[in-house]
Amino acid sequence: MIRSLLAALLACSVFSFGAAAQTPTGEAETAIRGALAKWTADFNARDTAYICDLFTPDLVYDYRGFPERGHADLCGLLLRSLADRTKQFTYALDIKEIIVSGDMAIVRLVWTLTTTLPGAATPVESKEPGLDVFRRQPDGHWRITRYIAYEAP
Repeated sequence: MIRSLLAALLACSVFSFGAAAQTPTGEAETAIRGALAKWTADFNARDTAYICDLFTPDLVYDYRGFPERGHADLCGLLLRSLADRTKQFTYALDIKEIIVSGDMAIVRLVWTLTTTLPGAATPVESKEPGLDVFRRQPDGHWRITRYIAYEAP
């Protein structure tokens, strides 16, 4: 009888712990998805007010074929691109997977960039698979601290 009771208590504690562990991960995934969706909407609307806020100040990114760059480089590129009214840029996001571990998360995703150039008959589309490493900030927001991306052939 005591063994049955101990087994039941152990099972309850395991299931309770598992449920508690799921909540922060689920909340993190929701927050990360929300941050990426907001960034995509802001980019597509050319709303530059918070376009650099998705990235930590110590960001390091590696895009195949280019040297490693940081936050200032990326923000400058984003702001210049969105200010160029001769081109229309649109990003679409396909999140493949989010893995959360504590205050870090890895997002496997594919960005699809559609660029419409003046006078072009059809837009140019590029698929950019990558890995984004998010870190939860002291303010509770999830931001990208590292990313690796490349243009798919």
